[in-house]
Amino acid sequence: MRLIEALNADSGVYFEGTLIDSHQSRHQLIEVFDTPALGKLMRIDGANMLSERDEFFYHENLVHPATLSHPSPKHVLIIGGGDGGSAEELLKHRSIEKVVIAELDASVVNMARKHFHAVHRGALDNARVEIRIGDGFDFLRASGSEWDLILLDLTDPGGAADALYTPEFYANCRRALRDGGALVMHLGSPFSHPARFISGMNQLRAVYKIVAPYFVHIPAYGATWGFAVASDTLDPRILDAVEIDARLNERHIGDRRYYDGEIHRALFAVPAYIRDALAMVE
Repeated sequence: MRLIEALNADSGVYFEGTLIDSHQSRHQLIEVFDTPALGKLMRIDGANMLSERDEFFYHENLVHPATLSHPSPKHVLIIGGGDGGSAEELLKHRSIEKVVIAELDASVVNMARKHFHAVHRGALDNARVEIRIGDGFDFLRASGSEWDLILLDLTDPGGAADALYTPEFYANCRRALRDGGALVMHLGSPFSHPARFISGMNQLRAVYKIVAPYFVHIPAYGATWGFAVASDTLDPRILDAVEIDARLNERHIGDRRYYDGEIHRALFAVPAYIRDALAMVE
């Protein structure tokens, strides 16, 4: 069957696939398809979430730019991320002592354990990883200032996720970060979702002193996706390719298919059309 996902009212992306599993949880419909292009593909409420063959585009670039920029990250909170892909990348950093995955829906974790070992590689059951099922907003509100990094590995805005795309939530994240910590999140496509991207940047800049946007093409999403590192002190843009490669070597961060020093510098190069959009939120 043809799996079509709209990027906006006028465009979208499709992949051919065969349904191999589905589950309607109390929160959402989770489906797994076998696709010629992407291998196994997870969709939630009809939206592409992750696939076996391109997950490294997303997870390596969500995790490593901020994690390599931090001098010694130890405690990381992932809100969302029940597929385990972000946790798997974090565990490559030997300094990491604890990763908490605050995932709303236990069914996402169950589907990942069943179908996506190629993505999480056992990270969901690693001793350094704790999985907390429940509302991420509530978990963060009860959390102390204990996190070196907070990763928002979320579904797109809509429904239960809406509360996690607000200035109040970003401020709660800031309160929960240790000195020198950073928030990392995705902001949608600056081309296909310009209003969402601009609004997200505007809200982050109202809370954090430093907001560094960066951009990655995600095949499963059919678009260039915007991300941001937000912090009061940490700025990944100050590190050059030589320093990033040195840190990758010193920290023994291997098994990468996308990210290195040269890519780090390229991620933060902002095309002119995006610079024009960002000028609207200066």
